[in-house]
Amino acid sequence: MFSVLLMSFIADETMTKENGSFVINTTELGKDVEGYQGTTPLKVYIKSGKVEKIEFLKSTETPKYYVKVKKTLQDKWNGKKVKEAKTMQVDVVTGATFSSEAVIENVRRALDYYQSHKK
Repeated sequence: MFSVLLMSFIADETMTKENGSFVINTTELGKDVEGYQGTTPLKVYIKSGKVEKIEFLKSTETPKYYVKVKKTLQDKWNGKKVKEAKTMQVDVVTGATFSSEAVIENVRRALDYYQSHKK
């Protein structure tokens, strides 16, 4: 019983609604997805079945490289339908391969989670 309640709580924290958008927080979804220095949690905002924006949360990645990843990848999925965004081939940022791969995987997990949990 307790584990069911705990899982229910985690699910509620993973996907919330804000201003008409579903917001998927990858802190728990991507806790095993590591960049160069650690995890790369994100919030992925989805509205009307399209990616609205990606928000980078606090990370332990090397700041000078993570800034490059954020600058290059943050808007890649914006405006894309979820199904299209999931299948996009996104290039990694040169010099920040591990961080880039972690961000890309977190976006994919967020999109998967949205598709399987939206109501």
